[in-house]
Amino acid sequence: MASESAPARQILAAPRRVLRFGPTERAFHWIHAAGFTVMTGTGVVMYLPALSARISDRPTLKAIHLTAAVLWVAALVVVPLLGDRRALRAAVRQLETFDADDRRWLLGPGRHRRRGPGWRARIPQGRFNAAEKAHSIVQAALAVLFVVSGVLLWLGERDTAFRLPGTIPLHDGAMFVALVLVAGHVYLSLVHPPTKPAMRGMLTGEVDADWAEAHHPKWDAPPADAPPPGYDAARRSRPGAAPVVAALGVATTAVLVVVLVVL
Repeated sequence: MASESAPARQILAAPRRVLRFGPTERAFHWIHAAGFTVMTGTGVVMYLPALSARISDRPTLKAIHLTAAVLWVAALVVVPLLGDRRALRAAVRQLETFDADDRRWLLGPGRHRRRGPGWRARIPQGRFNAAEKAHSIVQAALAVLFVVSGVLLWLGERDTAFRLPGTIPLHDGAMFVALVLVAGHVYLSLVHPPTKPAMRGMLTGEVDADWAEAHHPKWDAPPADAPPPGYDAARRSRPGAAPVVAALGVATTAVLVVVLVVL
């Protein structure tokens, strides 16, 4: 019997992929990451005297910081308006739901164990493990703190009635907590062997099926060519007049704020 051709062997050997994140979820994540990076970079430079002395143009740094903040908030509103809101709602419900396995995951030692050539989760997890859920919730809380304290700091420069004594420590403290969280998040995404494969899901939407079965056995993962969870084909192809008008309103407001307040 003739042996299989090289292309056929390559097709048979190709790893199976499953869909973990849709386009709207990935856009939301990367917009948040980009905004956080710019705001943290400029904020740290303004906070540390040694860096401030090297970069003496503080007004420009402050303008970049405020511009990034305004555009970050606006983009996080526009993406759900124009994107797949059902997929985002499904993700939020999953992130907010903690069960007994999630509590064991957070409190128990050794989340992963080696088995054969790879790693497996010691405690069954769904589409998001307990650490991802906790991280997302804390990040959402920090985003609220950043917005509230940032607005108070900006208003306090113009009206002393808004100069509350705890605003600056709150803003700075939230920044340091966020830095620690993001450092851990980056380490798990790029360095830690059991969790490194998850990064592919946020880049392409797909992850290796064997990895998903080993680390998220409670997740009924759809195949790579399936629509993402909560996918609404009609909404994706035509968001509708109301969301488009609302998104344009948010974007226009953001531009006006940047022009009138920041520049």
